[in-house]
Amino acid sequence: MTTRRTLLAAGLAGAGALALARPTGVFAQDKPKLRFSAVFSEQDIRAEMMKMFSNAITDEFIFEGYYGGNLFKQGTELVALQRGNLEMGNIAPQDISKQIPAWSVLTSAYLFRDAAHLKAFFASDVGQEMSKMAEDQLGVRILGPTYFGTRQVGLKPEKEIKTPADMAGIKLRMPGGDAWQFLGSALGANPVAMAYAEVYTGLQTGAIDGQDNPLPNVENMKFYEVMSQIVMTSHLVGFDLLVVSSKVWNEMSAETQAEFQKAADEAIAMSTEKHLAREKDLAATFTERGLKIYEPDVAAFRSFAQEKYLASDLAKDWAPGIVEKINAL
Repeated sequence: MTTRRTLLAAGLAGAGALALARPTGVFAQDKPKLRFSAVFSEQDIRAEMMKMFSNAITDEFIFEGYYGGNLFKQGTELVALQRGNLEMGNIAPQDISKQIPAWSVLTSAYLFRDAAHLKAFFASDVGQEMSKMAEDQLGVRILGPTYFGTRQVGLKPEKEIKTPADMAGIKLRMPGGDAWQFLGSALGANPVAMAYAEVYTGLQTGAIDGQDNPLPNVENMKFYEVMSQIVMTSHLVGFDLLVVSSKVWNEMSAETQAEFQKAADEAIAMSTEKHLAREKDLAATFTERGLKIYEPDVAAFRSFAQEKYLASDLAKDWAPGIVEKINAL
């Protein structure tokens, strides 16, 4: 027979079960999900950077990392962020320049001297202006530049390269997009658009003669197995931008924003230090593996590239005096 006491007991038992079941679901819903996409592999130092970052924000967010272009292909991450299909990404400045032409200056050869110069730029007033431009026009908050090494030319042919004239006829793989393709031509080569994941096979089959990447990338992707030499042109300080959707950023409290930025700063600093150390080691490693590594006439490459940029349509979009401001940092 059902009594008031049994109903009360059943009600308390049900409430207890709900109380036990509720926290997991409620807390999970309370934590915003951050889907992160990047083209680099899980073996990359930057993947370690993102693990460090995600561990630091785990109390506030659910982080989902996707690497190797498995969620969004190279060059499509920015649009995914803008459409709300992605919350965080590691975005190439070349992709930003597609939508904000003034940003093309940051993709030009021989602009930044090294990783320290790159960091100083983004911390400067002019760097903050460029970052605000991206936030206002694209809806992404730039957390910082992720240095991944200085780009060098790696070739399969054994032809020695001393000046840009020696690059004539060389089919040099570059990512898709006008800024990347122009960079290839600014080295004197014949640029060929090809996805990052296809480069190894492209070198192996002769579809391309070479590629340009920092030494850690050459190691990670095993490009050295299908190359004969590395020409230390040091033509571009390689960096992407760790970004978060402005919508996600604006929904954070000021305190959470500060903690989020601190986590990003510390992870980026760790990654930069590891990349710099790895670059020093790899030149010797590749020599031991039989690759020829040498420095060409870098001054000739710099002069050739700068003349090409200043004479191009890209330069018309640059802010007046921005190159001089960057050089002065």
